Amino acid sequence: MSGVSQVRELTAVSADGSRIHVEVHGPVRAGARAGDGDRGAVGRPAVVLAHGWTCSTRFWAAQIADLAVDHRVIVYDQRGHGRSPVPGRDGYSTDALADDLEAVLAATLEPGEKAVFAGHSMGGMTLMAAARRPAFREHAGAALLCSTGSSRLTDESLVVPLRPGRVRTRLTRMILGARAPLGPVTPLSKRILRYATMGPGSAPERVTECAGLVHACPRLSRVGWAHVLGTLDLDAGVRELSVPTAVIVGTADRMTPPVQARALAAALPDCVAFTELTGMGHMTPVEAPEAVTAAIRELVTTYLNAKEDVA
Repeated sequence: MSGVSQVRELTAVSADGSRIHVEVHGPVRAGARAGDGDRGAVGRPAVVLAHGWTCSTRFWAAQIADLAVDHRVIVYDQRGHGRSPVPGRDGYSTDALADDLEAVLAATLEPGEKAVFAGHSMGGMTLMAAARRPAFREHAGAALLCSTGSSRLTDESLVVPLRPGRVRTRLTRMILGARAPLGPVTPLSKRILRYATMGPGSAPERVTECAGLVHACPRLSRVGWAHVLGTLDLDAGVRELSVPTAVIVGTADRMTPPVQARALAAALPDCVAFTELTGMGHMTPVEAPEAVTAAIRELVTTYLNAKEDVA
C-alpha cells in the first residue's frame, strides 16, 4: 500500500480528565488527509513508545526516524512531561500511568489491533502497571522493557557511590526527589547527568540532548514522580505481563542497574530475549539507538508480521 509519511497530533483524555499529548508518525494511505486522524494509516504495524521520568516524546527521536518509514509509531508525553499538563497533587500514581496509556490506545488503535509496546524506565513501569488492564491485553502483541525495574529502585540504585544500606537509600531518595529547580543546562549539570544516567563513553552531543530533556521537565512533575518511584512495587504487574517480552539494560546503568533487569527477565512469564549493552548507561534509546530500534523491529517481525502472514 503506497503512502506518504506524516505526523499527526491529537489529545487523549485520561480517566481523571488529564489531557495527554499524542503523536502518530508514519505512512498514511494515499489520499488520506492529515485531519483524517490516525486510523487513515491502518495497514502498517503499530509501535507504541512510552518514555521515562523527566523525558518527553523527543526522547524517542532516533526510533521515530527509523521506524516511521514503515511503521505507525505512536508516542505520547507522560502526564506532567512535554506537552502534557502537570497534574494536580493526586495525579501521581502507577494507576494514573496505566489510565493514560489506555486513553492513548483508545485514541489511536482500532479495536483488536495489535501493537508492539516499548517502555523506557518509567515507560516500562507503565507497561507493568497496565499489564492487567483489558485494553492493554487487547492490543499488546509483544513488549520491550528498556532500562527499567519493578521495585526496590532506590535500594538498588548506584547513583550514590556508597555500600548498600539505609544511608545510601536515604541519600538516593533525597537526590532524586530534590525540590530545587534544575536551572539552565551547564557544563557542570551535564557532568552530573552523565555520571548518574549515561555510560562513561557517551558522545557529548547525546549528553547534551538528554540534559536538555531532563532540564525541561517541570519541577513539580519531576518531584511528584520521584516520590512514586521511591516506593514503587510493580512485581505483581511483571508476573501479569504475559505477552512475549524482551529486556534491555546497559551494563553501566546506575539508575536501574542490571540486577533490576535480571529480576525482570526471571519473573516475566514469557521473556524472549535479554540483552546487556556493554558500557551503556540508563538512557539506552539515546546512547545505543540502533540496538534498541533493532530489538523493536525484531519483535514486530516475529510477533506481528508473522501472525499476519499466517492469517
